[in-house]
Amino acid sequence: MAKISPIQFFRQVKQEVKKVTWPTRKEVLQSSFMVIVLVAIASAFFFFVDQLLGWAVKLIFNLGV
Repeated sequence: MAKISPIQFFRQVKQEVKKVTWPTRKEVLQSSFMVIVLVAIASAFFFFVDQLLGWAVKLIFNLGV
């Protein structure tokens, strides 16, 4: 791999950053909202599954006593 100077490296980085298509404020807010909603849905799902499995385990072990 060819060695480049730090100055040349930062020039190349600057050129590449200019090519990036940055999301708009609306897109960022929309994506963030969707992530929060999906995390809340997943959290509720796993909470209820955990409660159901906990109840089933207690039921199984109480019948054995």
